[in-house]
Amino acid sequence: MRHYYSAQQIRDAEAPLLEALPDGVLMRRAAFGLATAIAKELGTVSGKTVCAVVGSGDNGGDALWAATFLRRRGAGAAAVLLNPERAHAGALAAFRRAGGHIVEKVPPATDLVIDGVVGIGATGPLRPAAAEVFADTEAPVVAVDIPSGVDVATGAADGAHVSPALTVTFGGLKPVHALGPCGRVELVDIGLDLPVADIRGFEAADVAARWPVPGRSDDKYTQGVTGVMAGSATYPGAAILCTGAAVAAHSGMVRYAGTAAAEVVSHWPEVIATRDFTSAGRVQAWVVGPGLGTDADGEAAVAFALDTDLPVLVDADGLTILSKNPDLVAGREAPTVLTPHAGEFARLAGGPPGDDRIAAARGLADRLGVTVLLKGNVTVIADPDGPTYLNVAGQAWAATAGSGDVLSGVIGALLAAGLPPAEAAAAAAFVHARAADLAAHDPGPAPAPTSSSRILGHLRTALGSIL
Repeated sequence: MRHYYSAQQIRDAEAPLLEALPDGVLMRRAAFGLATAIAKELGTVSGKTVCAVVGSGDNGGDALWAATFLRRRGAGAAAVLLNPERAHAGALAAFRRAGGHIVEKVPPATDLVIDGVVGIGATGPLRPAAAEVFADTEAPVVAVDIPSGVDVATGAADGAHVSPALTVTFGGLKPVHALGPCGRVELVDIGLDLPVADIRGFEAADVAARWPVPGRSDDKYTQGVTGVMAGSATYPGAAILCTGAAVAAHSGMVRYAGTAAAEVVSHWPEVIATRDFTSAGRVQAWVVGPGLGTDADGEAAVAFALDTDLPVLVDADGLTILSKNPDLVAGREAPTVLTPHAGEFARLAGGPPGDDRIAAARGLADRLGVTVLLKGNVTVIADPDGPTYLNVAGQAWAATAGSGDVLSGVIGALLAAGLPPAEAAAAAAFVHARAADLAAHDPGPAPAPTSSSRILGHLRTALGSIL
């Protein structure tokens, strides 16, 4: 499990170490880890040249000490001091003793630049002088803790900022490392005693530990029966994708109710299909909304699902209906998951999510008493009664028509199997992103690699690589 900490949580964890250790030891510990990561990035240290761009305070000190360690291993080392009188005195003295040179700008032959301008306490874009230094070089950048000019809590980069190839952070990850333009991220353990974070991210082992795998005594009901109300005469494909995803996610049985019943059965003969949701039969969770339409029939389907005491996922047209009828979820005690993209979120919340997507998702979850999965390259899953999960796709292959229908079917299957709503959403988002990546790199025949049909086709492969 990945854990993401606020700047204040990191400072609080550093405080007892700073008090217990001799002066400068914790900084040198962090800088040694930074230098080690930079050495891996360079490949060969001796004969290479690094340049630290140094701001005031400890972040600049980390950069200077890392450059010092690299200099001692045979690298050429230079430093641009943006605020010379406020540079970390001890680190600067060590840098000079090691043979480092103070320069006005990054030398042309520099192999790598170390971004030590600002740390986790800073806000706002780069100041003009710092922005000019980075604009004048094409050398790859390694950021110290966070990329300068990027907000540590939101990942927002409004204005001039550093876009590193690698960010090396200390003690614990921060939200920016999932949400912002950090390049690759490497975490250096400096011995902090951190609490369990309330912002987390699933890894493959977390998904494997929770995914419902049938045992010897399981039957279709113990594995979960997923009900799907999706699709319409205009959008029958939504029904096909959503039900197919529930099947692929190991649902014990999938029941479909809607106007695309014939099309669904022609693609997935194992699905039990009917045109009327009142005759759908026993289900253990409902997925409602993808391609459903927003007419009276669509409204009736959404109201029917939300009036049950079953877990319900609402997506797409169902969210549009819900935005006009928020009382449908008022006081609902059974798990409810909403999966909006930014536009649907704005309709539900009365405004766009803005830069702070974590706070926005949490706010909507708390207001409606539901689990909110806010879609994006970084998916934010907020639960009013638990932690927030971040899922970093790492690519945009899933940003294609119908992809959300597939995700909805997977989440619905996990809800039917009994997973808590936030964990179901987080696990499904992880597998969905992996399936999209596999589809994009599969050179197989049409449809196009980035199509939702191909993502659906790779769900089982993605699961097989995890379970």
